[in-house]
Amino acid sequence: QVQLAESGGGLVQPGESLRLSCAASGSIGAIRAMGWYLQPPGKQRELVASISLGGRTNYADFAKGRFTISREMDSVHFTSYLQLNNLKPEDTADYFCHVLMLSSMEYWGKGTRVTVSS
Repeated sequence: QVQLAESGGGLVQPGESLRLSCAASGSIGAIRAMGWYLQPPGKQRELVASISLGGRTNYADFAKGRFTISREMDSVHFTSYLQLNNLKPEDTADYFCHVLMLSSMEYWGKGTRVTVSS
């Protein structure tokens, strides 16, 4: 099992940036990939970006060029970061951390809200 701790959401103005963090602890040696999903109000959850244990990244088309996923690992934590640049009002959503294990089991964070408004 893994435990996830998300942080970094908040209220920003259009054009500003945020950095989301998701620290996974527990069975981090069995993690295959980490990712971020967003869910706008009243809409379905969709992939923003993912990063594999080896560092291979995958981005949704809307995220390319503005959002960057990265990761750090130590003996205790596997942490993914999602850098959100040039935020737009349509980026307003709950952002969820996702972990895919080698066993194909999945874990979700509780979500962190990003609100982009002037």
